[in-house]
Amino acid sequence: MPSTSATDLFTPANLINGTWSFEGDGTFNTVLDKYHGTELARIPHATEAQMEEAIAAAYGSRDGLRRMSAGERSAKLNALADIIERDQDELAKLVVHEGGKPIGYAKGEIARCISTVRTAASEALRFAGEVVPIDHDAGKGKTAFTKRFPIGVIGAITPFNFPLNLVLHKVAPAMALGCPVVLKPAPQAPLSASALGRMLEEIGWPKGAFSVMLCGIPVAEKLVKDDRIAMLSFTGSDKVGWHLKAICGKKKVALELGGNASVIIDEGTDLAAAAKTVAMGANLYAGQTCISTQRIYVVGNAFNTFKEHLVKEYNALKTGDPSDPAVAVGPIIDKGHFERISAWVDEAVKAGAEVLAGGKAVDAARNVYAATLMTDTDPDMKVNCAEVFGPVAVIEAVKDFSSAIAKVNNSDFGLQAGVYTNNFAHVKQAHEELEVGGVIINNVPGFRVDSMPYGGIKDSGLGREGLKYAMEEMSEPRLIVY
Repeated sequence: MPSTSATDLFTPANLINGTWSFEGDGTFNTVLDKYHGTELARIPHATEAQMEEAIAAAYGSRDGLRRMSAGERSAKLNALADIIERDQDELAKLVVHEGGKPIGYAKGEIARCISTVRTAASEALRFAGEVVPIDHDAGKGKTAFTKRFPIGVIGAITPFNFPLNLVLHKVAPAMALGCPVVLKPAPQAPLSASALGRMLEEIGWPKGAFSVMLCGIPVAEKLVKDDRIAMLSFTGSDKVGWHLKAICGKKKVALELGGNASVIIDEGTDLAAAAKTVAMGANLYAGQTCISTQRIYVVGNAFNTFKEHLVKEYNALKTGDPSDPAVAVGPIIDKGHFERISAWVDEAVKAGAEVLAGGKAVDAARNVYAATLMTDTDPDMKVNCAEVFGPVAVIEAVKDFSSAIAKVNNSDFGLQAGVYTNNFAHVKQAHEELEVGGVIINNVPGFRVDSMPYGGIKDSGLGREGLKYAMEEMSEPRLIVY
């Protein structure tokens, strides 16, 4: 039977070695409804001893997971997908409550979760090594091939903005391979991860092979530094990610970090249609995604017309209660981020930037900020060079397509970029010259299908996610020659 409400899905405790613990270090993490400000849960912060128990249990579960056949792991994943599908409506509501995500987008996240897990179930059956052609020189007459083996325990740290799907982008490929996971979810939105713990109990995933816990920084650093953790998989800010890489020791690291994603609008494209997509791509979920459109570069004569279309689309966006299906721009995740976004916009205006839309709070009590479009910005303004992670974008004119590429590349980040063009030579040029992990043609940089390789270069990260690609990160090839 499906759960009767979103609050039935999670347990306000830490799951440690198969047991829900309501005790910790005496301090608690309070989770609030991001629009109404009401308390959803209080979860204890785990102690170092509890983190030790979780790591030890995960380390001890490795052999049991390795002995599970690929078919068994695939069946467990499909069972998990069935549960997510069963409870999808209430899971979407939970994402709205804890993350402030608009309900339409939250439903989209849960649909993606189902696809993520089912794809992992399929990859568990077909993931393989490769035949190595060595039948020449000293290898004459010999056969060689690789088989991939699970790397071991995965330490996973996840952000608030996709509180279930980004967790599953770490947990599902680990399950497909047979890697145990110790997960620290985002303190702002940990309840979907708790719900996942309940789901894994329901499908009978081995005790100790998955723990989920909230903790302070010293306890979290134990997860990062412990030698029994074979790989750290982190999604979050670039500052934190590179710090964790510096202290994690010899273990393998995958970092999915931030960006100030760009879109290029070329001459000769459908400017009205592009403006609709770009406006949503810059402001959906109040811009709180790593690949939210932040920098818009418009080529040549297209600038004025596109700017008019875009301002019109901005003014049509609805802000407010994320439970309202018509709302695109809901609350910022917390007061600190809300105040930072407001300060960055004000700072840019004082330095000469022009506000074309928004530029102010809509509901400061609920941390709702207007969809904001600016122009005449300098490259060193924070709204341009840093990651806003809010409903703020800049639009600037460039003389030609090559200049647009140079503007996109003038960044410390390189996650994804969008390119609107009908010129195939420009499509090829964008693929060859844009310094990003992914080039999205005739769409915004926020486009993502969960099976595709996803990740960035420069300060945007290290390694790739996307089920098969994450499994490659979480496994090691072993060669045999005979």
